[in-house]
Amino acid sequence: MIDWDHKQLSIRRQCELLGLNRSTLYYRGVGESEENLKLMRLIDEQYLQRPFYGSRKMTRWLISKKHEVNRKRVQRLMRLMGLEAVYAKPKLSQGGAGHKVYPYLLRDLKISRPDQVWATDITYVPMACGFMYLTAILDWHSRFVLSWQISNSLESSFCVEALEEALAWRRPEIFNSDQGVQFTSQAFTSRLEDCGVAISMDGQGRVFDNILVERLWRTVKYEDLYLKDYETVRLLRRGLEDYFRFYCFERFHQSLDYRTPWDVYKEALPRKEQRRIEKLKKLVD
Repeated sequence: MIDWDHKQLSIRRQCELLGLNRSTLYYRGVGESEENLKLMRLIDEQYLQRPFYGSRKMTRWLISKKHEVNRKRVQRLMRLMGLEAVYAKPKLSQGGAGHKVYPYLLRDLKISRPDQVWATDITYVPMACGFMYLTAILDWHSRFVLSWQISNSLESSFCVEALEEALAWRRPEIFNSDQGVQFTSQAFTSRLEDCGVAISMDGQGRVFDNILVERLWRTVKYEDLYLKDYETVRLLRRGLEDYFRFYCFERFHQSLDYRTPWDVYKEALPRKEQRRIEKLKKLVD
């Protein structure tokens, strides 16, 4: 769909019109061997089940499954995937150099309405021939996915794009994330501060501070990604578009009294706003 030699539209503008993250246009295989990709898929599945597994336990688990690996190799793959074991650490208030770390604001907070709290995170996405990263922004009360983006790197740009997409039509009171460099970057936090949004950040290694997004990743992977093993970025994007539409508008959630996230989220919206969101999400009755 991209015309590399178009005389009027630049590549950047064509990507904007298609709603395509420009970095995905230049995606090429990351060069990992077939064996490493298989190991990364296994590590990802086990990490969803046991987020407290570090490289030592993950190495022992892989060896018990008859895979010849050492800890150094597993450490490298987990670092590449952005995975870190959940455990208490000293000096939790210290973030990356030059980045401000905000306090966690959700402890003992009763979340009772849409747009009270939004949350975000990044997850590794296994594919048939390579991998990508996925970020999403979720309304905590309704589980409604407000926006999402994919990227072939962990640079902060695709997280900022997801934030801009969500803020284009709604505003939260509090925005929660982990302390990753993508979310502590000036580009990300300044955008929230400009909108008057209170910023909340999890403690390092405390995956359960953002548990609803972790549950979203588990659901997306077991109900879509692991089943389909997308071969190309284009197929992955189309598949995720279909799945998130299903997740938001059709999938019934037991925790929501068997309603869909959209059924819950739209309760706080005027009818005009409901129609606008339905149009943006291309909902077809």
